[in-house]
Amino acid sequence: MNYIDPHIHMISRTTDDYQRMAYAQCAAISEPAFWAGFDRGTAAGFHDYFRQLTEYEPRRAALFHIKHYCWLCINAKEAENVSLSREVIAMIPEFLSKPNVLGIGEIGLNKNTANEATVFQEHLDLAAKTDELILIHTPHLEDKYKGTRMIVDMLKNDPRVKPHRVCVDHVEEHTVKLALDNGFWCGMTLYPTTKCTPARACDIIEMVGTERIMANSAGDWGKSDPLAVPELIQEMKRRGHADADIRKVVYENPLSFWRQANNWKE
Repeated sequence: MNYIDPHIHMISRTTDDYQRMAYAQCAAISEPAFWAGFDRGTAAGFHDYFRQLTEYEPRRAALFHIKHYCWLCINAKEAENVSLSREVIAMIPEFLSKPNVLGIGEIGLNKNTANEATVFQEHLDLAAKTDELILIHTPHLEDKYKGTRMIVDMLKNDPRVKPHRVCVDHVEEHTVKLALDNGFWCGMTLYPTTKCTPARACDIIEMVGTERIMANSAGDWGKSDPLAVPELIQEMKRRGHADADIRKVVYENPLSFWRQANNWKE
């Protein structure tokens, strides 16, 4: 079954991973801007990173007939540095017309601090002014519910934000309805320890259904699996879910969300 991984950090993965994903029938991926494993010290470092996301990675993915899309931002882990964040945000419009850019993301909170909230809202302002899609990062573990609640409140307090053009990622059992009940799309992340297993993601689907929900691997520098979405496909098949429902979660839903992007071309 063809699938899409709507959140994976391919700059941290080897070319062999692209090959394995292609064998597993990955049709497309999107790569949100994220932490490099260390805090970058200058806006110039982000400029080079955005060039990598918009120029190099699409070519590497194309070698395996996988379409590569991306999102741009300064991530929540580095948002404590407000002055650097503002330099990076000011630079983002230069890249928004690149053909593989879907929008602003992954923006959100890490430790739910005031500086993170400030930078989040300044990203929102840019997204609203440029009418871009928004991909949201929600915090991990004990910070998740509070952080998700804070993020949803900030989104709802900005009348320019259109919920159907926002995806709240890394949802779990206790946060998925915060996203869906407020009209947002949501993503379940199949990642060891800090997020969902394929079995838990399947439980969530059985709890809330298949509307406005998708699944991703968030494969990155840490212990993670770029073939996590195919594992969910197998778990859903094992439980007797119809192929049409599986395809909706792993292919049609991310595609429907992406098709709203300003740069989208079939």
